Amino acid sequence: MEAAAEAGNLAGVQHIILVLSGKGGVGKSTISTELALALRHAGKKVGILDVDLCGPSIPRMLRAQGRAVHQCDGGWVPVYVDQEQSICLMSVGFLLENPDEAVVWRGPKKNALIKQFVSDVAWGQLDYLVVDTPPGTSDEHMATVDALRPYGPLGALVVTTPQAVSVGDVRRELTFCRKTGLRVLGVVENMSGFVCPHCAECTSIFSRGGGEELASHAGVPFLGSVPLDPELTKSLEEGRDFIREFPESPAFPALLSIAQKVLTEAPARVP
Repeated sequence: MEAAAEAGNLAGVQHIILVLSGKGGVGKSTISTELALALRHAGKKVGILDVDLCGPSIPRMLRAQGRAVHQCDGGWVPVYVDQEQSICLMSVGFLLENPDEAVVWRGPKKNALIKQFVSDVAWGQLDYLVVDTPPGTSDEHMATVDALRPYGPLGALVVTTPQAVSVGDVRRELTFCRKTGLRVLGVVENMSGFVCPHCAECTSIFSRGGGEELASHAGVPFLGSVPLDPELTKSLEEGRDFIREFPESPAFPALLSIAQKVLTEAPARVP
């Protein structure tokens, strides 16, 4: 009981997964959103902590824009995405008066909000907390890891795209994980070819195999390749549940396989 009390609002969270990449535009928010949906369809209760303070896109991806954050005795109540309350979300996007407002903050103010998100959000009982991070290895990442580290083992899911320029940046993210003691659950290669909706032929628009090669050289698991799919893009823009609505998509088995590996490998807090 004493350990649970010290854990505060994260006492009921069993697994914490940080979605990271050294490069912007690789689809961290996409992977975070679809991972949360896939875990929900596996019967898990999931929270998403959006610490991409300058680009909070997950509220739109889950059709939660414009929702209000309320207070309770335990702190802020996260925004619940569905009536069953199986997915909840906290993001700076809920705290901005105007959705087009820019977050022009220096590091200390960003770090203070991240610590507040960790300590003052009443997450309740969650199987998984998925943390969507900004690109890079700077202030926000250190603040997030430092704030979460006391609450149990942290797992990192690292996202790249196939081309060499992305893989090089993501290699530095793996170095960050080693230096900060984060256990890397594996590498996901996003935008891994485009599957034609008419003939089902897969075209490697960028290149191929960069994520798998990176994982091999780093000695970490390769979790899978997610192809570009117009239906996935459309579902994210409209806040729809891709996992439920598009089981015939070529991206569907890839996302489900990644979620299954996370279910198997994510470190859990010891009671």
